[in-house]
Amino acid sequence: MTGSVTKAAVVQGVLERITYANEDTGYTVAKVDTGRGANDLLTVVGALAGVQPGEALRMRGRWGSHPQYGRQFQVDDYTTVLPATVQGIRRYLGSGLIKGIGPKMAERIVDHFGTDALDVIEDAPDRLIEVPGLGPKRTRLIADAWEEQKAIKEVMVFLQGVEVTTSLAVRIYKKYGDASINVVQKEPYRLATDVWGIGFKTADTIAQAVGIPHDSPQRVMAGIQFTLSESTGDGHCYLPEERLISAAVKILGVEAGLVIECVAELVATEGVVRETVPGPEGEPVRAVYLLPFHRAEIGLSAGLRTLLNAPVDRLPAFAGVDWDVALEWLRGRTRADLAEAQREAVRTALTRRVCVLTGGPGCGKSFTVASIVTLARAKHAKVVLAAPTGRAAKRLTELTGVDALTVHRLLELRPGGEAAYDRDHPLDCDLLVVDEASMLDLILANKLVKAVPPGAHLLFVGDVDQLPSVGAGQVLRDLLDDGSPIPSVRLTHVFRQAQQSGVVSNAHRVNTGEPPLVQGLDDFFLFPCEDAESAAEVTVDVVARRIPRRFGLDPRRDVQVLAPMKGGPAGAAGLNTALQAAVTPAAEDVPEKRFGGRVFRVGDKVTQIRNNYDKGRNGVFNGTMGVVTGIDTVAQEVGVRTDEDEDVAYDFAELDELTHAYAITVHRSQGSEYPAVVIPVTTSAWMMLQRNLLYTAITRAKRLVVLVGSRRAIAQAVRNASSGRRHTALAHRLSTADDGV
Repeated sequence: MTGSVTKAAVVQGVLERITYANEDTGYTVAKVDTGRGANDLLTVVGALAGVQPGEALRMRGRWGSHPQYGRQFQVDDYTTVLPATVQGIRRYLGSGLIKGIGPKMAERIVDHFGTDALDVIEDAPDRLIEVPGLGPKRTRLIADAWEEQKAIKEVMVFLQGVEVTTSLAVRIYKKYGDASINVVQKEPYRLATDVWGIGFKTADTIAQAVGIPHDSPQRVMAGIQFTLSESTGDGHCYLPEERLISAAVKILGVEAGLVIECVAELVATEGVVRETVPGPEGEPVRAVYLLPFHRAEIGLSAGLRTLLNAPVDRLPAFAGVDWDVALEWLRGRTRADLAEAQREAVRTALTRRVCVLTGGPGCGKSFTVASIVTLARAKHAKVVLAAPTGRAAKRLTELTGVDALTVHRLLELRPGGEAAYDRDHPLDCDLLVVDEASMLDLILANKLVKAVPPGAHLLFVGDVDQLPSVGAGQVLRDLLDDGSPIPSVRLTHVFRQAQQSGVVSNAHRVNTGEPPLVQGLDDFFLFPCEDAESAAEVTVDVVARRIPRRFGLDPRRDVQVLAPMKGGPAGAAGLNTALQAAVTPAAEDVPEKRFGGRVFRVGDKVTQIRNNYDKGRNGVFNGTMGVVTGIDTVAQEVGVRTDEDEDVAYDFAELDELTHAYAITVHRSQGSEYPAVVIPVTTSAWMMLQRNLLYTAITRAKRLVVLVGSRRAIAQAVRNASSGRRHTALAHRLSTADDGV
């Protein structure tokens, strides 16, 4: 805060509302009633992580004056004080702080017990049943919520000194319960592995606060594993040992010799795996893997070759089929001819145990897949269809008339990530078709291949020129490698009808290194903007007003903004704030819930940002989109209807798993299609501007693409064909007989 600051002081008051909160730092701006009345509220600022409206606070800090906002109280630290008056207790209980108690129930409790209400909840919660409308079940819920709130507060008080946010304190408590403080004090690096949202850096801050030495082997080994884990987020399955050591030295600030010793210790204790594999130019590289990624790479390679060479065939009818007759029968059913490459794809998929079908938009992948499914079902084959996302699965269902599932639901992934279907309990299918296979990361692909029964046919379908998976690996690209034994067909002919689409033709132009045409088309436009701020303003205007007015599309349901990056004015984060204000503005009749720096409203477009195997029927997974359908301040839950048509409840403490999705990164859009796509392309995203990123964004649109940005930035994206090499040895393992097992 700029402005004058006076000497230390203590202020007490009841928190009325939070006007701003930064979930990462805990910095909060709030209004407090100090007894002068609701119309004369004091502004307080500072580290107030975890405070809730209705709480009575005793704050220590300094008076100050802000040049723009006037008199403020700068909080250094605070404690919560239970209110003593009937009015204060009513406000406190009705604030939504305690699950199961809303404003109306708070009034009943206080009307019945008066100033003893909090003592009753604390010491004799069974007496709550005396309150009209409170049964035993809700009484127990309130008592449990009160105890949990107290325990979480204790953990939060302990963690406040090491700058851990409220939501993370809640997660720590829910993971370890009464052992929370003991784990934090003695094994802080466990947090980075066990608690989602806590990475090495946060755990390291906590470790330093509790006195763990800077050069402790515990710290260094945790830092090495963190470095490898971070690299999987960049798509790498392993890191070359030299690169791992230099990155760990930089993160840890210790001597290289200590890191080398700790890598050796991790190898000896099987914390990591070290193996020599061919590098980018064929040179030997000492690769260091986290154990799950090493196992998955070996398992996927061996599993694919086992399927490919299976001695049994679950589609024996196609081994000696007269293809001229079969394809003529198919033409009679579909009233369309297949091109030669499409016919080859049909034959390969139905005669080889594993194969890949790839190609760009307008090249007939979808029709080819439908033809394969039609022929297989004509021979009474059990056909199973899957895709990585709910949207892609829905599209596959519409295309084939056969119900498709997401890969996660197909495998019935359970808490911990284990699948109900595997080598010992395979799927019951003769043909498994997996669409949008460019999205399959190493771990998921390995689980999928494990679940395919011997003799079944496995068809991967995808566009290899799109961005690779968000997770580690480049599975589709490795399956198509020159040395791969997996048969494949690439469709390259763009059909005449598709050639008339500006979306399709420009996607192919970009993919071949030519700039898109942006004039004279009725489905592809450019709004020139040289700076990111202007691009952000125009993007909001295009989504909220121009597209709905001209094309009749709904800005929430039909239009998706795809940004190259998260940060900056024209990044996904900033655009989400602006788009929410334009599309789902605050209104008296629209319920909302503030969480950290975000506000969730009924009608908001949201997306899940982690795999949570405990939510929904079979988990809710990273990238799942949905709409907020309800906010219950009594049950402290936000309801979301996902794009898989499932209603999922999020506890208020779980809202850091959700983020707004009016704008998402291009990476997050993989596997999805939208009627209209708006793409801000500015020079502020210079490092992210790559050909396959722009190509992927364009190919997400079914009807309409609008580019907003500078021609220079678009040219840079088209020019930059390098997509960054990922460290993976899958292609090598596929091309050699020895898997190391």
